[in-house]
Amino acid sequence: MPTLPLISSLREYRVEWLRYDLTSGLAIAAVGLPSAIAYPALAGLPPEVGIYASILSVLGYALLGSSRQLIVGPDAGTVTVLAAVLVSFGLSSTAENVVASAAIAAMVGLLCFLASFLRLGFIANLLSRPILTGFMTGISLSILIGQIGRFTGVKIESDGLFGPLVEIAKKSDLIHWPSLWLGAGLFVVLRLLGKWLPSVPGPLVVMALATALSYAFDFQALGIRVVGAVPSQLPSPSIPIPDVAIGDLILGAAAVLIVSFGAGIVTARSFGAKNRYPVDANRELLGFGAANLASGVFGGFAVTASDSRTAINDLMGGKTQVAAVISAAALTLTVLFLTDALAILPTPALGAVLASAAISLIDLRTLGQLWRISRIEFLFAVISIAGALSLGVLQGVIIAVVATLLYLVMEGMTPRDALLGRIPGRDGFYKLHRYPQAEPVPGVVIYLVQGSLLFYNAEHIKSRMEEIFATLAPDTKWFIFDAGAAAQIDSTAAVMLDEIRTMAEERGIKFAIVELHSEPLEILERSGVLARVGSTMIFDELEEAVDLVEHQPAVEPRDGDDAAGHSADIAR
Repeated sequence: MPTLPLISSLREYRVEWLRYDLTSGLAIAAVGLPSAIAYPALAGLPPEVGIYASILSVLGYALLGSSRQLIVGPDAGTVTVLAAVLVSFGLSSTAENVVASAAIAAMVGLLCFLASFLRLGFIANLLSRPILTGFMTGISLSILIGQIGRFTGVKIESDGLFGPLVEIAKKSDLIHWPSLWLGAGLFVVLRLLGKWLPSVPGPLVVMALATALSYAFDFQALGIRVVGAVPSQLPSPSIPIPDVAIGDLILGAAAVLIVSFGAGIVTARSFGAKNRYPVDANRELLGFGAANLASGVFGGFAVTASDSRTAINDLMGGKTQVAAVISAAALTLTVLFLTDALAILPTPALGAVLASAAISLIDLRTLGQLWRISRIEFLFAVISIAGALSLGVLQGVIIAVVATLLYLVMEGMTPRDALLGRIPGRDGFYKLHRYPQAEPVPGVVIYLVQGSLLFYNAEHIKSRMEEIFATLAPDTKWFIFDAGAAAQIDSTAAVMLDEIRTMAEERGIKFAIVELHSEPLEILERSGVLARVGSTMIFDELEEAVDLVEHQPAVEPRDGDDAAGHSADIAR
């Protein structure tokens, strides 16, 4: 039986690492506490739920996670998707939403275990970089708009990007100005600390300052809302059973999983690249699964890899997951002994922390790069932004995934292709359109498709080959299809190749296929195409096929064929 990663790291633990893990753990707790308290508000959940999630999830990941450095915890994007899922459930009370959020976390954990067993780590790639950047930007704007109520003390009932702005304009006479000035001031302090003193945990400083001011001036008496009572005890383990249909629960958990794991694996890979260690998505699913299951069983909500907590762990030199365990212990002491201070924390301070975090998630630099690099990818990023803002976060997940799949299909529908020839005095074959000195092999057309042949591009590839047949030189004897870059060929493409073979035979041209991979070879064999092409016309190497042509006796040009000759312009 394999040893658990945490146990394995403890066996190799060095005493000199303890001081690094200790300071890292305390710093992780300091950075994580503000988000642990603030993020539950995005889903209408009490602050203790975020603290429970921050404690138990890191212990779950420490037990099964593969990274010694990664720290999991509440994440704005994940919680925003969770909020949309809870709204779709239509539950009537906060208590019911707490149970439902815990059940979703537990279900996300179980789905992670199942995905790891089935080796479905590729789901992390369902959200490409442009799609994920756009989606997180849309979520960030939603979070920013969502803080209007916390800053102003006005209950906002509108959704979307502009609805809340119009509503607050109409309700301007209800704005509680002390709350607004407090929130705005704390927000400015946060941004200045982030710019001038990035090593200082700005959210913690702001929360401590806001709590001290609240204690000194009795903010609640001034009409400024405060967090209120926070239970000073840890939750007992239980199986959360919400009043929700199991199908709805699974679908909601799947939506949360796609976003949380998609964002989390990006963080894991980023720090893995920085510190030069590999990240296996399927193994990370085990760690994320344990984190979410532990969070759900102990009354928390869904979590993912935390950029800020992992960054502070990296900055402080944390060596192992012992740092995560120490951060959990520090947060536990907070729950047991500091809940009175948390109770008087003003709500505008939470709004300032969330607004600042949202702005940090808006990646204008990446959007600018996408505009310069690929306008189509930038367009998909914009689609993701619009989906998250106009249709809601939950529907935005669907829009993001559909946009990604659409992008993949569009890319695969028109694969690159080329005609190949030789360069005198050099070995190998070269693209005629790319190398002006390359010349067609006399009597031979060599056609290369740079991609798989599947149902959605078969017709396009067929039309490309028909264009080539329309411009064949009179002395053409062979048409060679180079399948070296076609990793996949499906049944639709097999029929298409058979039609091209027939077209070649009708013109008295031999049709050959070279460099078939094993799976395409099996498809063509089972479809009968291989038998009709003939085993003597299937070659392992292009050079072998061309040598056979060149050593055959010359033949006279066919009558009635007035085509000009090969055209390098056909290739793209």
